Amino acid sequence: MKNKSGLYWRCQIGGWLFYGLVSLFFTLSQLDSNQQFAKNFDPTRFYSRLFISLFTGLIITHLLRIAIIKFSLRPPTIKQKWWLILICTVTAAYFYGLFNSALVELFALYDKKRKFSLWKRSYYNLFSDSPIIFAWTSFYYLWHYIEINTNSEIDKVKLETTVKDLELRTIKSHINPHFIFNALNSIRALVDENPERARTAITELSNILRSSMQVEKIEIAPLERELNIVRDYLALEYIRFEDRLKVEYYITEDALNLPVPPMMLQTLVENAIKHGISKQKEGGFIKIISNVFDSYHELIVQNTGKLQDNYNTEGFGVASTQNRLNLLYGKHASFELTDLGNCMVQAKVVIPI
Repeated sequence: MKNKSGLYWRCQIGGWLFYGLVSLFFTLSQLDSNQQFAKNFDPTRFYSRLFISLFTGLIITHLLRIAIIKFSLRPPTIKQKWWLILICTVTAAYFYGLFNSALVELFALYDKKRKFSLWKRSYYNLFSDSPIIFAWTSFYYLWHYIEINTNSEIDKVKLETTVKDLELRTIKSHINPHFIFNALNSIRALVDENPERARTAITELSNILRSSMQVEKIEIAPLERELNIVRDYLALEYIRFEDRLKVEYYITEDALNLPVPPMMLQTLVENAIKHGISKQKEGGFIKIISNVFDSYHELIVQNTGKLQDNYNTEGFGVASTQNRLNLLYGKHASFELTDLGNCMVQAKVVIPI
């Protein structure tokens, strides 16, 4: 509030001083171009009247601002109140001219060759000086409308940021339960068949959960960290699939430190297992590829399977990946699922660097 008050007074004083400088400039210009004007020019009277005009204008416009606030006329202004704004402005302009005339009369600063009564001079000043009051009102309302629009845009950006943050947190909150559910199903299948391997699977799961809980606190993570989670996950799945699961990594060294959305790669690999490998009697292989180009990073997960038969493009893994890319990168990122033929499916994510 203090900052706004200080800004108002800086603008108020600065504006009237600027008006005074403009008046001084045009007056001095006339002195150089108009000999008759220069002959009758009285510096003392001119500077005194200029000071009175500025002082009176400062007081009157401040009172006008008080009236605008008192009658709730600040923007946004409803249509029915514009007539009240006009009345306040005209009244301020009249009193501006009246007080100017009264002070000029009081200090005998008028032109003795052009003697007018106080009331005639005030009406004359109403027409000659009122434009500056109307200009002040226009600037005042223009300033507030710009401020309202600026604040509105800021609030809109804050709201969009908040919504995105909530959506990201909601997506994250679904990722871990979704993964845990599938992992526990794998462990359950091993409990009776091979308890030793089941204990190993529980150890692998604890490693993954520890990593995922740390990732939950951030919006992006280095690819190397995500690869470690994927390796733990695939080690867990290898216990279930054994030799039916084959994995190949093609990761460029430059890509290891690049940021990617946390748990996204793991979700794509999980989908490859669930919708691809698990559907094949003989199993299959998963290939994880990372390529770095000039302005973007490409992540690819290829797996054995058929897209049209085994993938639901509206399923959680696909939807969460697309939603997170949209929220974090907008139109600068892309995600696509492609049937490569020969019983191969590809999930490709392109992220800007």
